[in-house]
Amino acid sequence: MRNRIHSCKTVISIISLFFFMFAAAPSFGSDNDLKPRVKKSIDNAMHWLRANQQKNGSWSDNVGVTSLVVIAYMKSPRAYNEEDDPFVRDGIKFILSNVKEDGSIYKDPPSSYNTMLALLALSATKNPKYADVIKKAQDYLVRIQSDEEEGYKPEDKYFGGIGYGGDERPDLANLQYALEALKESGLPKDSPVWEKAITFINRCQNRSESNDQAWVKDDGGFIYSPKQTFVPDYVSYGSMTFSGMKGLIFADVPKDDPRVKAAFDWVQKNYNLNENINFGVKALYFYYDTFSKALSLYGEKYITTKDGVKHDWYLELAEKLMSLQDKEGFWVNTQDTEYWEGNKDLATAHAILALETEYDRR
Repeated sequence: MRNRIHSCKTVISIISLFFFMFAAAPSFGSDNDLKPRVKKSIDNAMHWLRANQQKNGSWSDNVGVTSLVVIAYMKSPRAYNEEDDPFVRDGIKFILSNVKEDGSIYKDPPSSYNTMLALLALSATKNPKYADVIKKAQDYLVRIQSDEEEGYKPEDKYFGGIGYGGDERPDLANLQYALEALKESGLPKDSPVWEKAITFINRCQNRSESNDQAWVKDDGGFIYSPKQTFVPDYVSYGSMTFSGMKGLIFADVPKDDPRVKAAFDWVQKNYNLNENINFGVKALYFYYDTFSKALSLYGEKYITTKDGVKHDWYLELAEKLMSLQDKEGFWVNTQDTEYWEGNKDLATAHAILALETEYDRR
């Protein structure tokens, strides 16, 4: 009998020991160990990028890609800056070497896309020396918005948009970057740019109460433009829905506005980190970047999916990105031949920016 009691006590002791060990140890994927792992991931990516910077200070000899990388450096946990870090300084010099007389900033077309990202990078430096360049870049973006000056009327589909070709064939992907750049560079709130942009954004949303287009489907998500979509039958997709959320928020549309709420509801119903929702692997790292930025701006830690499960979206996104990172430190989308994400510099910059959005809040 005593042997049995002793055996039971031994089993209980062993169970108690295991319970203590597992309770005390941080679980994989928990907030307890997330920040140091994210920091290490970003550091590895930064080291890879530094080793692959070109002699002229650029990445990929491109203003837009260089701007994204420079922004990623400055927003990183180590807060790199041009005063102390030559690779950031050289990147800024490359951007400045491509400033044009009309205020645009680019080496190779498209001028608008490159200028938006350059304006974001220069604004992030907080360096007053660039005030004149920043103001001229702002003026350039304002000037190329599709509005009355180009003959557009508010009832025209493209009114308020900005695209790769300036005022011609504008799209939501470019517009959201333009609005972010104008916001971060201090364009006044009373500028007519914001309301004009909202007109265009409304026409990209599948929401009939705010969209006057005949194709509208009322699911709350977004498409590329009122006249052009890369998913058949005007179906909403991931990167554009997050672009739409970003655009509305940067234009000071409040979080509780029905248009923003409808977009977030679409996100909860379609939550997916394995693909750019309804668009497959195309523009996947752009998707992760806009996903993270939009939800960080929205300010909700959790997404509740249609099965009732609450997802800590940043934790899950960080885990996904770290699982996709190459051991050398970069990211690359080898399956995307259309949106330039086979370019390691670009994909890596997008991935880092996605990881940085919520880092300081964790």
